[in-house]
Amino acid sequence: MRWKKLGRIFDPTQFALPNGCTHFAQSPQALVFDDRVRIYFSTRSLEAATGKYLSQVAWADFDKGLGRVLRVSSRAALELGGLGCFDEHGIFPLSPVRVDDAVYAYTTGWSRRVSVSVETAIGLAISRDGGERFERVGTGPVLAPSLREPYLVGDGFVRRFGGRFHMWYIFGTRWKRPVSGGEPERTYKIGHAVSDDGVAWEKEEGRQIVPDRLGPDESQALPTVLRIGDRWHMFFCYRQSFDFRSNRERAYRIGHASSGDLEIWERADDDPRLEVEDRGWDADMMCYPNAFECEGRVYLLYNGNQFGRYGFGAAVLE
Repeated sequence: MRWKKLGRIFDPTQFALPNGCTHFAQSPQALVFDDRVRIYFSTRSLEAATGKYLSQVAWADFDKGLGRVLRVSSRAALELGGLGCFDEHGIFPLSPVRVDDAVYAYTTGWSRRVSVSVETAIGLAISRDGGERFERVGTGPVLAPSLREPYLVGDGFVRRFGGRFHMWYIFGTRWKRPVSGGEPERTYKIGHAVSDDGVAWEKEEGRQIVPDRLGPDESQALPTVLRIGDRWHMFFCYRQSFDFRSNRERAYRIGHASSGDLEIWERADDDPRLEVEDRGWDADMMCYPNAFECEGRVYLLYNGNQFGRYGFGAAVLE
């Protein structure tokens, strides 16, 4: 298999985004309609009181070839959580899936902490208007840190196969300071959970389903799963846990694994491989992939440099 890049398809600086957001279009997630493709993403606004970012969810409608933006949302798809809630300080990402006549959105809520920068958990919101706006099923998460997964549960990607809901998500394995006095950084791996109703989930606590390529300090993020031919294929991003923000060689790259039964995954990043460029918006990193099928073709959305500050691009599988 081989990817053909289509280039950057969305630049957030060229549109009037909700809540005064002018930078970032992170974690693009596709929902295919009969006449268009809607792509949800997280952008950022500045909190006046603290000067810190708040992640907000917006969307853009594209033609089915991803060559033209048709419409951009005028308000956030989901409001931030209330005071003290798990999603008070951001929602990133929002992953949509059709369930009967509704659209379920599995969100990663961010809340700030003191000793480390953030805590995250996975929430659920539902849209009854075709994915324009979402309402939470409750103020709390549906999947959160637990006894054997005590840190940073997030990045939930959900699909229904064989009558059950399957979720691929990430769970933190530790926080660690790279040097004495430095800011703590997190390491996380990909896990799997199942559900009968999409609300109550069962998971194998602490089971990492995708083997490491970089060793135990590899962080894996944002799994997306699609059936291609007779196997299931997972695309995700991975990086070193330390010195990854400005060091090109340790930054995010796109990973790949495949499975015949949704249980055992064989890693094969080189087939297909999606490479960074020598220069440009995706020369330093490639991250936050989302795979989907449209009109018989398989597409992959992804972010580039600075974790999506300059928008997102797409590739098509040849």
